Amino acid sequence: MSIKSLEMAKKIRKTSVTMVYKAHASHIGGALSMADILAVLYSDILIYDKSNPKWEKRDRCLLSKGHACASFYAVLAHAGFFPIDELDSYAQNGSSFLCHTTHHVPGVEISAGSLGHGFPIACGIALSAKIKKENFNTYVILGDGEMDEGSNWEALLFGAHHNLSNLCVIIDYNKIQSFGDTNDVLRLEPLVDKLESFNWNVINVDGHNHDELFHAFDLFKHEENKPTIIIANTIKGKGVSFMENNLAWHYKSPNEEQYKQAMEEIER
Repeated sequence: MSIKSLEMAKKIRKTSVTMVYKAHASHIGGALSMADILAVLYSDILIYDKSNPKWEKRDRCLLSKGHACASFYAVLAHAGFFPIDELDSYAQNGSSFLCHTTHHVPGVEISAGSLGHGFPIACGIALSAKIKKENFNTYVILGDGEMDEGSNWEALLFGAHHNLSNLCVIIDYNKIQSFGDTNDVLRLEPLVDKLESFNWNVINVDGHNHDELFHAFDLFKHEENKPTIIIANTIKGKGVSFMENNLAWHYKSPNEEQYKQAMEEIER
């Protein structure tokens, strides 16, 4: 387990909660559920140059569930793409740090809003790299509710057909979407069986276990014949007791008392 990634995850959570609290914004639950995924990616996996975000040899990391951008902006700041104090303008008028991911922020590859766009775009990037014989990998993070979008199932067909072994999809499987449990809104199970039937390399992990995440990404890098999809089983609101598995925190922002409690719990 990487001490660096564990420290990064704590920083991401604290910064994300602070951003949402100050801006009276939302979507903190989904931001916290993917904090460990982002921490492992930016601490141990991705190849990038923080001083040159458009470096041609960089790995591409796309956030398709753009509403959870607080933790994505946070990891980019802590990875050194821009000063952390710039996040003070999050969700404010005139800020580049919009409530859905925007490519105007250094380190952000695509703007994201409507769900179901990131995965198809990632397929295009990965196919282009294959054709041009470029060696970078492409990673894209999806929400589980986002898997309701038909464009993602078209992308599954496309990725397997073109043997995009340089593409890694991560599903943040926290099992709660905007209107309830994914099992109640539109059932995804048996998800592993479905994805394997599309001829993908499917890896099922605890999305908060850094060792399992690191191992999954390592398996992806050694897979030469298929694209990879990692099902990261997570907890919405992970790290803050009153936010965990609570649909309300898809929408709410914490008050002062809740903010203080959240910061104390994350620091433990």
